[in-house]
Order: sequence, then structure tokens, then C-alpha cells
Amino acid sequence: MQVVIHAGAAFTDDGRLLGSLLANKAALAQSRSLPLGPRHSRQFVKVMSDSVIKDVPVDDAQEDLREIFPEDLNAERLIISSDKFFGPRRTALQHGQIYPFAGKRTAYSEKLLEGAQIELFVGLVNPGSFIPKILMSLHEDQRESILGSTDLSCLSWLNMIDDLGDLAPGVKLTLWENEDTPLIWGDIVRAMAGLADDVALKDEYALLLSLLTGTGKTQLLELIQQGTAKDRQSLRDSLAGIFEDHAQPEQIEEELDLPGWNSDIVSAFSELYEQDLAKIRTMPNVRVLHP
Repeated sequence: MQVVIHAGAAFTDDGRLLGSLLANKAALAQSRSLPLGPRHSRQFVKVMSDSVIKDVPVDDAQEDLREIFPEDLNAERLIISSDKFFGPRRTALQHGQIYPFAGKRTAYSEKLLEGAQIELFVGLVNPGSFIPKILMSLHEDQRESILGSTDLSCLSWLNMIDDLGDLAPGVKLTLWENEDTPLIWGDIVRAMAGLADDVALKDEYALLLSLLTGTGKTQLLELIQQGTAKDRQSLRDSLAGIFEDHAQPEQIEEELDLPGWNSDIVSAFSELYEQDLAKIRTMPNVRVLHP
């Protein structure tokens, strides 16, 4: 059994990836992949979280999981999606790290899913936008506690990735930049489902279309319908060109409401983010999806 866990990050897809997986169940059946719905995904995370926090014996937690997974499970690849897998949002920025409990929770999931081959999928996002979004989603007392105990300028994804490699070395890790998601949506879905590159998907370009102006939508639809791209790289280059030229600014520009968080701070984090991504792309045991 293979188990794929899509762990977010928070605010990156709003459940759209799981929706796309469920909408393509017929295609997924080709590789005997089965996505769990939102309720069962949440139940899995709850069982895992309660077991970690309350120190529930692994055998008892495994019994609880049997009630979640379908009894007539005719699949070789089970897909779970929850941006709470690494922990609730109030714990996403603690101990000088983004998602400090990611490694521990992933390692414990290996114990719960004994014998399964686990793959972890995470869409990374610029900390310059991720940090204020997390903070503004919390109660004021939680936000003030983090601000008073955490040096935000030191936060990056590298420590989380190092923890995953140290504590759960047997878990295959697939990452991508959330900023690239509209251009590689189909690649992400196929990778999660274990599908071949040429398998057609429903609504593969729906997200990209939603971000474009009228002119951009027309160009994209013509490109897809006419099939003028000579190969996959040519198609990706054309998609990137359309996105760059015809994205609606109000759809891709984010308002960051955290007091004192300004464009200079975002620019500084953007530079560090690019440096971190360059390191991540060279890591031997990490797959990075990109246009």
C-alpha cells in the first residue's frame, strides 16, 4: 500500500487539489489510486494528532484508523489531504521554525501506517506572505505570544525539510512553489495519483483560467484546443507567457494586513526564499515540481 499525504501548506490551495483528485476518480482508477474525501482526511489527522498529544498506544490508534479507511478498499495508493497534518495554525510558527512539528508528526504517521510506503506533498510559499497570513488568522493573544517569542526574520522552510529528512527518512518528499501552482496543476495531480504524464485530466487549466483576463483566457483556450505546442516544455513555456502577460493583478496580488508588515519586509523574505529554493532543488532525496 502506498499512502500519499498532501500537507498544504496552509492557505495554498483551499481544498482545490483534493477537489480535482475527486473529480478525476475515473482517471485515478487507472493507477488504483483512491483519494479520501475531506471528512475522512480530517479524521485521519485527528487520530494521528490525538495519538501524538495524548500518547495513545500505536495499536489503539491503528484500530481507530480501520474505522476511517473503506472496508472494501480496492486501491494500491491512498491519498489524504489536509493542511492541518503538520499541526494547527497556532503551532505553524514556533520555536524559530515553520511547522516545527512536521517531522515528528510525519514520523509518527509512519508508525501508524506500518508497512505502507508514504509520500508527502507540500506546496511551499514565500514566507513573506505566509507568515502574516498565519499570524492574522490567530486570536490576538496567540499572535502576541508568537511575536514575543519568535524571531520572524529567521523563519524559512529549510529547517522543516531537514527535520523531515532526519526524523522520517523513509518518506518520499515532493515539493513545489505555490506561486507556480497554476502552471503545473496537472503535474501535481498526476504525481499525487501516480498517473502517467499523458493522462488527460478534467479541468486541468481551471485555476489558471480563473486568474486570467479575457484576452488571456481566449489565448489559453486556443492553445489547448488547437494543440499547437510541439512538446510538454513548449506548452509550459506558452502557459507561462500567457500567465505573465495576462494575469489579473487583483487575482494574484495579496493584501497583507499584519500591522508593520510592508513591501520592504516582503522583498527581503522573497530574496531569502529564492536562496532557500536554490538549495532545496539540489537536495538528493527531494523531488521538486516546476514549470
